[in-house]
Amino acid sequence: MQDLEKKLDELSEDFFKVYKTLKIEEKLEKVAELEREVAEPEIWRDVKLATEKNQELARLSGEVEPYELLKTQIADLQELIILSDDEMKEEFAGQIAAMEGQFAELKKALRFTGPYDGSGAILRITSGAGGVEAMDWAGMLERMYLRFCEKQGLSAVLLERIEGEEAGIKTAVYEVSGTNAYGRLKSEHGVHRLVRLSPFNADQKRQTSFALVEVLPVISVPDEVAIDDKDLRIDVYHAGGHGGQGVNTTDSAVRITHLPTGTVVAIQNERSQHQNKEKAMEILRGKLVQMQMEQHASNLSELRAGESAGWGQQIRNYVLQPYRLVKDTRTGYETSDVDGVLDGKIGGFIEAYLEG
Repeated sequence: MQDLEKKLDELSEDFFKVYKTLKIEEKLEKVAELEREVAEPEIWRDVKLATEKNQELARLSGEVEPYELLKTQIADLQELIILSDDEMKEEFAGQIAAMEGQFAELKKALRFTGPYDGSGAILRITSGAGGVEAMDWAGMLERMYLRFCEKQGLSAVLLERIEGEEAGIKTAVYEVSGTNAYGRLKSEHGVHRLVRLSPFNADQKRQTSFALVEVLPVISVPDEVAIDDKDLRIDVYHAGGHGGQGVNTTDSAVRITHLPTGTVVAIQNERSQHQNKEKAMEILRGKLVQMQMEQHASNLSELRAGESAGWGQQIRNYVLQPYRLVKDTRTGYETSDVDGVLDGKIGGFIEAYLEG
C-alpha cells in the first residue's frame, strides 16, 4: 500500500507542476468571470459581444475541465488509500494507471505555451505556378485541412475562396477556431510539393506542383499588434468572382497594403466594406506577427520587406508516382499512407514538428 501512496504522490506532484505552468487557476477565475457576464441580460443587447463571450467561455471551459476532473480524482484516491486496507491494492493500482494515462494526454498541452498557440488561426492556401495542375493541388490541400479540422473538432469558417477555371482553387482563406488552433496548425506553414502523373494531359507525364500554405495567428484585439495608420494604404474596389446578388454593385472589397514591408491583404466577400476591412486588418496583424517570428524581430519596426518564408521554404513532399510517400523536410517524418494523409491524417507530421 505504501508503494501505491508513493506512486500517487509522485503523480500528484507532477500534475500540480503542469497545473501551475498552464495557469489553470487563472483560467478558472476567467471562466467564473465570463459566466457572470453572460448571465447578465444586458449583455445580449449586443449579440456579437455576447456570442464572442460565450465562445470564449466554451473554449476555456473545455480547456480547464479535464484538469479539474483529474485533480478531484487524485485527491479522492489519496483519501481512499489512507482509509483502506491492502485488499484494495489491485483496484487502486488500476485506477492510478488510468490516471497516469489521462495525465500523459494532458501534458501534451505543454507544447502549446507559445504566445499565440492558444489563438485561432487564419489558414490561407494559394496555388503556385503551373496552371490547372497547381490549382487542383491547392484544392486537394484545402480538402485535407478541412478533413483534419473536422476530425479534430476544430471549426473552419470560409472567409474567401477563388475557384480555378477548370479545377481546384486559386486561393482559399479560412478562419479556424478551437483549442490551440494556431498551435496545432502552425507546423503547416510553408510550401507543399506534389509529384504525380498528371490527370490533366493526355500523355499523363509526371508533374510537379506547388502550393503555399500560410498559417497565421488570429489577433482580433488591435492593441496586441500596434500598426501605425500612416504605414497603411487602404483601397476599396468592386468585389468579383462568385457571390450573392449585388456583390458586384458596391465597393465592398478591401485591399490593405502595409507600406514598410509591402505586405498586401485583400478580402472580397459578401460582407460589408466595414466587415471586410475588419477581417483584412485581422489577417494583416497575423501576417506581420508571423514575419516577426520568422525574422526574429523584437518589434514591427524592425521587419524587412521580402524576408518572409513565403515561397522560399519547401516543408513537405507528397509523392504519388513513381512511389508513394509523404515526407517532411524539416523533421524527416514520413509515411507511405498517402491516401490517409490527403484525407486529413496529418497528426504524425504535427506531432513530430511539435516534439522537435
